[in-house]
Amino acid sequence: MIPAWKAWLLAARPKTLPAAIVPVWSGCLMTAALGFDISYRLAVVTMMGAIFIQIATNFFNDVIDARKGADTIERAGPTRATASGLLSPKAMYAGASFMLLQALVCGFLLANARGWPIVVIGIPSLYLSYGYTGGPVPLAYRGLGEIFVILFFGFIAVMGTIFIQTGLWPWQGWILGLQIGCLSAVLIAVNNYRDLEEDEVANKRTLVVRLGRKPVAFLIYLMTILPSFLVLAFHDSWSWFAVSFALGVTFLILEWRLLKPDGVRSSLLGLSALHLILFVGAQHLCLVLT
Repeated sequence: MIPAWKAWLLAARPKTLPAAIVPVWSGCLMTAALGFDISYRLAVVTMMGAIFIQIATNFFNDVIDARKGADTIERAGPTRATASGLLSPKAMYAGASFMLLQALVCGFLLANARGWPIVVIGIPSLYLSYGYTGGPVPLAYRGLGEIFVILFFGFIAVMGTIFIQTGLWPWQGWILGLQIGCLSAVLIAVNNYRDLEEDEVANKRTLVVRLGRKPVAFLIYLMTILPSFLVLAFHDSWSWFAVSFALGVTFLILEWRLLKPDGVRSSLLGLSALHLILFVGAQHLCLVLT
């Protein structure tokens, strides 16, 4: 039996946390690029709120997938805390609720700074941490996981960060949101690609279950390279484009080698998270150098 702290860390799914951290980081970089000063206090609160929601989503996903049979002890991917008996369903629900409470505190602080738009953004985000796999219309079970990630971890997270920093909704943020959303959606697409057979048995109708592995592999390739080309929409972005395009091609090659008709190497999920981090790292580096 592994220690309790390790079980909770396993349930938090650290490889997915860049999807919460990177949009805030990237949104703050765009804030600076637009000529605004960054409020580091608001940036930290925004990032912590995003992390709490991401972890709550992972906790709910862990316990609900185990209850519905989408995760079992024989699963191909990483061990799940509830399905393997490391943590009880009651403990997982309590942990998820605690994370949402922390996110609510962060949301209150942000709403105090920027007003009602934060409430409009925050309430659906809090609910969908549960509604992604639970509730009457679980998005993950309807083939809407990738769209959900692009919308909430892309557009809403990036634009929300920029709004919190500036009070504005600049067009650059929408493009940046699509870039970050696509790279974040690669994570969920790779995860579902790996879990195809288990999800079919559990009637979890993910996009790859609906369409098959070949179309979803093409979608993963598209979401990997599209963000690099979208860099060209920004002024004086040639250096960022050159670095991001090189990264995109590198990870395309890795995906082509690791995405197989019968499954995927588990290492690709971590590599996809690394691409997301490196993409914004290139944004940061090029902003500093220009």
